[in-house]
Formats: sequence, structure tokens, C-alpha cells
Amino acid sequence: MTVPSGPALRLSPPSPASPPPRRGRALRLASAVVGAALLATGCNAAAKDEGADKGAGGKEFTLVTPDPVAQNEFLKLAVSGVKAAARKQGGNQKVFQSSDTNSRQQNVQSAVDSAPDVVVLVGFEFADLVAQQAEDHPKQQFLLVDACTKKTYKNVTCAVFREHEAVYLAGAEAGLLSESREVGAVDVLDTPQFRRYSEPFAAGAKKVRAGTSSRTLFVGGQSPFNDAARAKDQAATLASGGADQVMAAAAGGNTGVFQAAKAKGFQAYGVDANQCLTAPGVVVDNVLKKTDVAVEKGVAQILAGKGGSTVSYGLKEGGMSLTGLEPGVGGSKCLIADHDDVLRRVKGLRDDIVAGKLKVDDPAA
Repeated sequence: MTVPSGPALRLSPPSPASPPPRRGRALRLASAVVGAALLATGCNAAAKDEGADKGAGGKEFTLVTPDPVAQNEFLKLAVSGVKAAARKQGGNQKVFQSSDTNSRQQNVQSAVDSAPDVVVLVGFEFADLVAQQAEDHPKQQFLLVDACTKKTYKNVTCAVFREHEAVYLAGAEAGLLSESREVGAVDVLDTPQFRRYSEPFAAGAKKVRAGTSSRTLFVGGQSPFNDAARAKDQAATLASGGADQVMAAAAGGNTGVFQAAKAKGFQAYGVDANQCLTAPGVVVDNVLKKTDVAVEKGVAQILAGKGGSTVSYGLKEGGMSLTGLEPGVGGSKCLIADHDDVLRRVKGLRDDIVAGKLKVDDPAA
């Protein structure tokens, strides 16, 4: 499931075996400022032809985003993925940026009308649209990322994520680094799919540090995905209760969590992209969801004639990770870079999860 967009956070949907409710969506940080030009609603205005990667007579791919890409790292990775797919095939790619329901509908129709080899869409907003288009255009191949249609179609391939695996590893870092043996999470809503960013965090901390306690507070309210003030208050409450390691799963409210961390002296964990760069000295690590990997591999799967299925991306497939487990962590400005001993322990846990020796419970299952 997808939620309002922005510069960093997106929690993904439950597995297809447990269809997500329409309200939810994977959690993305909402961008604070979006340029007026990016808010164009018409499909022609929204479409951007990334001509730099064009080939002559190769495959054609069109990506449709649910919101303007702007500084949304989750969507920027999707753009990178479709560009990589086009380069690999010596073909062409286009990106249609949407901003609301009307522009999404127009952009999807425009993409289908141009009949590319694959139409790539990111987010739960497109599930119903894809289902309708798949029935009307059975020869058109679709790749739906971070969501899936309720019904299975031979021309619809879905890519979903197992976020809880990487969140568990972040929790392990928190448990090893906590001095108070109290950790917490600021989550947007008290629903199974959003608890994927809080319950595994607590479980990981308790796995490596016996006696660790945890608490989750939810943003809620009328604007749960964009309420930085409320998220800041909830994070401050956790800190007052003794938590010195806090998972920030508050979408646009993550900025408030980071502000509270700086003011109250606790450490936080970001989501989707490297948020250590925007909150230096505050963020330990980040749970990374690699949309680019899902897009590039999904396109390759379809072109190989293996479409029409759902693929789940976790640690094993390289679709989820932590900044601390990626190359270049030394220059990431993440606090985890100074804790080689913690990273060694976390790498061991990752390897156990990948090998099937350690199973992380999925709250959304």
C-alpha cells in the first residue's frame, strides 16, 4: 500500500496473500515543497521523455508515477530502474509524472495508447486502473510495483517488498546501541501494514539485547502522513519515557522525529533513502527499499516471457537493505559507520535471514 509521497519514506503493502485495505499504501515521506511545474495534471504536461537513454529501434518502456518525482527518493529510484532497463535493452524510456487522480488516469491511458513493451506503475493508486486496462488490452504488459491487483492477470506482473526483514536489522542495531535498553517507534497508523515498521524493529532489538523494552506511538489524526508537529511530539514522549533509539516511520512527519532527536538527545532511524544526509548527527541508519532493483528485474522478467506473477523482494533478492550494509557507508554520514562491531553482528543476522535460518514475523501476514 502506498501513502502520500515525499522526500523519503514509503511503507509497502502486505503480501498478495493478505490484500491490503484501500486506505493504506506503502509509506513514503511527503515532500515539503513541490514546484508548480511538477504539479501539472494533464498527461502531456506531466509526461517527461527521458531522451538521454534512447536507443534506435529497441524496446519501449513507460513509467507512470503517482506523484511528482521531485525529491521523492522512492520514485527517483523507480526512474533509475526504468532507465537502466532501457539501457540494457538498447531501447527507449519515458516517465509520466502524475499529481492527482485525474492525471494518473490520463497518464495511464496515454501510456497504454503508445503501446510500449512494458508499462511500469508505482503505487497502490494504480491497482484498479491496471486491472481495468489489463482486461481491455490483454496484449499490453504491465509491471505494478509496491502493490498488486486483487485478481491475477497474465499481462500483469507485480513486485512487492518484505520491509519487515530490513526493519528487523535496524532494530538489532538499536538494541546493540541502546544505553537505556528502551527503544521506540513513531508510526503513522495502527494498522498491520504500517506496523511492519515498528513491531519488527522491537523484535530485532530484543533479539540482540535481552531485557530491552519497546513502545510504539502513532501519529493518527486528520493528516497522519504529513503531521511533523504531531510526530515530533510523539517522539519526544518516547524520549521522555527513556527511549534512546527511535524508528521514524511517520512519512512526512519524519522531519519532526529528527527535530525531536536533536532536541532530546536520542538517535533515530530513517526509511527509503539515506536520511543521514538531511539530519546529520541524528540518524543511525536507514531501511532502504530498492525500487530500482524491482523495476529493472521486473522488466527483464516480463521480456523473458515470465510475466503474470508476483515477486516479493527482500534481503535475499537485494530489494531491501540498510545503508550500513551498502558500499560507501563510510561517507554516508550515518552514525552506524562508526560501529563496525555492530555492523558485523547485523551482517550475521542478515545472512541468517537470507539463508532461511532466521524468520522475521510479518505483522501484515
